[in-house]
Amino acid sequence: MSIVSRLTGVQIVDIFLATRLHNGGLINLQELCKLLHQRRKSDREAISEDDRLRAISKLKVLGSGFEVIFVGKKKLVRFVPTELNKDHNQILELAQKRFFPPNPDEKIAKLQNESDLALKLLDSISPELRKTPIQRATYEYLKGKILDVVPDYRKEAEDHLSKAVKLNPSLADAWLCLGICIWKKGDLPAAKNCFNLALSKGPNKKILCQLSMLERSMAQGAENQAEIVEESIQHAKEAITLDVKDGNSWYNLGNACLTSFFVTGAWDHSKLQQSLKAYQNAEKDERMKSNPDLYFNCATVNKYLENYERALSGFEAAALKDPSLNATEEVQMIVNLLDKIENLLRGHTRAKRLASLASSLATVKLTSPHKRATVDLLLEGLNKAVSVVGKVLFFVKHENVSPLYYMVCDSNQTLFVLSVYGIHTDAIKEGDQLTLLEPYFHHVDFSWKGKCYQFKNIRVDFLDQVLVNGKSLPPQQGVRSSIYAQHKP
Repeated sequence: MSIVSRLTGVQIVDIFLATRLHNGGLINLQELCKLLHQRRKSDREAISEDDRLRAISKLKVLGSGFEVIFVGKKKLVRFVPTELNKDHNQILELAQKRFFPPNPDEKIAKLQNESDLALKLLDSISPELRKTPIQRATYEYLKGKILDVVPDYRKEAEDHLSKAVKLNPSLADAWLCLGICIWKKGDLPAAKNCFNLALSKGPNKKILCQLSMLERSMAQGAENQAEIVEESIQHAKEAITLDVKDGNSWYNLGNACLTSFFVTGAWDHSKLQQSLKAYQNAEKDERMKSNPDLYFNCATVNKYLENYERALSGFEAAALKDPSLNATEEVQMIVNLLDKIENLLRGHTRAKRLASLASSLATVKLTSPHKRATVDLLLEGLNKAVSVVGKVLFFVKHENVSPLYYMVCDSNQTLFVLSVYGIHTDAIKEGDQLTLLEPYFHHVDFSWKGKCYQFKNIRVDFLDQVLVNGKSLPPQQGVRSSIYAQHKP
């Protein structure tokens, strides 16, 4: 809804609630326009008949009570709420998922306005339709869900949702919403219990996705965090089996695999590939194209896979969809890194120095069974049973925590960029001789904003893939990550 439609819609609801006892919920459009004009006397913005009709049409998503009817040449507006309809909160969900203003407070204000509107519509339902325990449970559930639409915990919402599950313990949606509400309060075990109770009513992809997200939050700081994240992945996969075309379920699986990449401490890039594939499947769902977090997280995966062009495009798209994300900063950090690499490559290609470094590498003897190769002989991707020997010229300082980047020269005087995961910054120093086992090779070659970036890149994912001055790195040089991919309730 536009701001005009939203404000007009709220005022239309107020008018109907105030006049329904006198007109039975049926009012001439011209009379409605007159009453609206009186309520908007202080507003400078003129409201046309088209604006009013548009506002009424938008109100239809809240239920079947609003409609424009024709009696001869007259236009009448009818409002007769007839039932407790779960669609009353559909507009709130749309606002939650598809409205991303530059200022997050603007979104909260919009949600609050829509919540007030939905509550007025809900409370306009005749008390006669709230008599049975099932009807009262549905009413309490809808009221609790509407109240819980804002990001912060609200006890009033929890109270209504608790009443709903007491009146109708079989109401799975109420258990789901109660779990989300309690999660906001910080009681994660109680929230998980609610999700499990919701699942006991039958398989449900939304509940499975929420459970998967909650488990990722519970993994933080836990001793068995890798095991908990694996449970999250399994629940995400179960959700997909219920609907293989549901983009949100694929998105959730992508987040779970991305979390696994970090929390296991193994820096296993196969998890990133799984995450990327899940995000790509999520993008096939048209409904997910309005989700900026999908673009942001997919760009994050591409950043760690060193698909820089895709990462830059993804972060830029995320920034356009939700300016409150730090996606613009991510773009700038990648560009800064690439510019620094380009400058180092141009400034340190003096033949004499490279020849001197290369000659010292030619005499290095390998103790491993890997076949020795120079960078020019590497294939794109993983090079199994192959090793590359090089000399560290520079440590490339940059703004991200991981990976670490080095400028290295091989025995053929070829300069390349080395990215290393999972090691301390003091494990490799300038001047060290490196033996890289089973390197992952990628030739970077793309243009961004009119500037071309070209360089050879080797990535090593595990501690035991690097020999420093002929020796393996001790386990204490390994680094575990504290980064998590998560989704708050």
